[in-house]
Amino acid sequence: MTEEFHRIRRLPPYVFAEVNQAKAKARAAAEDIVDLGMGNPDSPTPPHIVAKLIEAVQNPDTHGYSASKGIPGLRRALAGYYQRRFGVELNPENEVVATLGSKEGLANLASAISSPGDTILVPNPSYPIHQFGFIIAGASVRSIPHTPDERMLEALDRAVRHSVPKPTALIVNFPSNPTGLMADLDFYRELVAFARKHEIYILSDLAYAELYYGDRVPPSILQVPGAKDVAVEFTSMSKTYNMAGWRMGFAAGNPKLIAALTRVKSYLDYGAFTPIQVASVAALNGPQDCIEEMRKLYKERRDVLVRGLKQAGWDVPVPEAGMFVWAEIPERFRGLGSVEFSKLLLARGRVAVAPGLGFGEHGDTHVRIAMVENTQRIRQALRGIRGFLQGDNAGPAIEAAEGVKA
Repeated sequence: MTEEFHRIRRLPPYVFAEVNQAKAKARAAAEDIVDLGMGNPDSPTPPHIVAKLIEAVQNPDTHGYSASKGIPGLRRALAGYYQRRFGVELNPENEVVATLGSKEGLANLASAISSPGDTILVPNPSYPIHQFGFIIAGASVRSIPHTPDERMLEALDRAVRHSVPKPTALIVNFPSNPTGLMADLDFYRELVAFARKHEIYILSDLAYAELYYGDRVPPSILQVPGAKDVAVEFTSMSKTYNMAGWRMGFAAGNPKLIAALTRVKSYLDYGAFTPIQVASVAALNGPQDCIEEMRKLYKERRDVLVRGLKQAGWDVPVPEAGMFVWAEIPERFRGLGSVEFSKLLLARGRVAVAPGLGFGEHGDTHVRIAMVENTQRIRQALRGIRGFLQGDNAGPAIEAAEGVKA
């Protein structure tokens, strides 16, 4: 009984572990590390949502098992949000299911619709569950570019022509984690037409729907006529309402996919704690000015971070959406790869970032920088980054890291 379990064997070493261990060691030594690695919102949940949770939890009738697919009022609230925000009509009974965050929903749907021998088209780089949910389910994953343009559409066409059997499903995630790229409705129209022609399901991750900074507003793929024939979309309360730890999300769209996810979940969980669901109804149906405040907060942080990195000699793209800067590693450090560079930045600059390799092998030339600290702490991080990039110790540090890597 010494062999590793088959599904565990298919999972690579956790890429973020080395940086997390180095971060923990530095903090144990009383070093002040600015952590811009994990996308964990630092702002509190809006007070009216917390108040509704407290009110609901004081009712003992809410303390028992809940509904796995979500209480009716919550599913109606999500349908109402889609109507207001996207002009999309959803049937709360068979086109909506509540999930324990979008991550759980994606993973359980992967288990519901795929099996060994199936091929799933997954963007690279992308959020890890997009790939590993299907790997854990036993399916094979084929990487495609995650750019909402002709490059991605051409890659999809090649994948369909050269994959045996034909791919079962395609994952998309716009605004993207980690890249911040956005798609428009014209791109979604082409994607839906492609999927309908080839009978491929689309799983759209729209976790960052409300976190945008300009005139371009992220659309839903369900806005495309006929999209519900092939597509299901995942949303989350985590970033929109600073409810990351509450674990509340949704899947909406194609009734067959919703039914499959609902059935699998019925065997695995009893749904989120009812007071959390009640509070989520208050979030969706209540005042929405907290969302605009959240956008302003992240835009300010984004501007400070991007400007400061540029002043430090690290030119990065300005994200239109999301809570991350997807930064290509400076050229003289690029040979280290993202893990060694992240460890070096932690050791010399006292700043933790997420190595791009954790989002797929095509991300190894980048790191993801999360805007999850206030502007004062971001400026502190920038001083550390500037001191490292412009300091005399950069050359010896590269040589030392390359020696370790070799």
